[in-house]
Amino acid sequence: METDSCSIDTTTRTTDPDLVSRSSRPEGTIVDVNGIKIGGKEIVIMAGPCAVESEEQLSETATYVRAGGAVMLRGGAFKPRTSPYSFQGLGKEGLEMLKRAREKTGLSVVSEVMDTRQVETVSRYADMLQIGSRNMQNFPLLKEVGRTSKPILLKRGMMATIDEYLHAAEYLLSQGNTQVVLCERGIRTFESATRYTLDLNAIPVLKQRTHLPVIVDPSHGTGIRSLVPTMAKASIAAGADGLLMEVHYRPDDALCDGSQSLYPEEFGFMMKDLRKVAEAVGRSIHVL
Repeated sequence: METDSCSIDTTTRTTDPDLVSRSSRPEGTIVDVNGIKIGGKEIVIMAGPCAVESEEQLSETATYVRAGGAVMLRGGAFKPRTSPYSFQGLGKEGLEMLKRAREKTGLSVVSEVMDTRQVETVSRYADMLQIGSRNMQNFPLLKEVGRTSKPILLKRGMMATIDEYLHAAEYLLSQGNTQVVLCERGIRTFESATRYTLDLNAIPVLKQRTHLPVIVDPSHGTGIRSLVPTMAKASIAAGADGLLMEVHYRPDDALCDGSQSLYPEEFGFMMKDLRKVAEAVGRSIHVL
């Protein structure tokens, strides 16, 4: 019987790259961000605005998420936007604000780097460097960030397979940086009821295939504020080592992603439920 030479064997998958493979480190990796251990029994909560907009916005939001139970502050100073006319971030000024928010609250900072020319600057201010979905396969950037000593948060590309995602992580480890955390943030599918489709299957799959910690971003994964608490709880139940969520002191006035950003009081209520879910699966929420 003649076969199609272009057919794909779906019963096999690409062999996992050596450095990220679970077999290379069966006990798993613990990533340390200023004493905050990601990948252990405690679940790490990272929260804050999508973008740094002003001193007041960042300071107020940081104070709220710190009180609610977050141990890391997220905030973008450089923002990749679909439209060139959308708010692109405050750049170095935003990084300065993140530094002051850290000094005020004690929260470690995770912020995105978009370009090889930004790596040195962002590294001076952020405690953890984030590589966003759009840059997951920006190989020069992966190599440059992989040469730093900073912990790295690598988001899954919005149309990336697990195999492609793991190979992107391999780029980072191949440059000598082993402090890498993976972040599932939703993938683009035919479904239009939510902004993306949050792939919770990825959590146990990644846990089986790699030794790197896995966290989830339910804010981008759903794009809908009311769905974030539910998917955050589901993520912990599925085995996530942490959560990355958007919180804004005034979401209705946010310059980006306001519709998926939690109000401070919603974040506080959700954290109470997250502690219960964590306890139910034999874990706890990391506290400062």
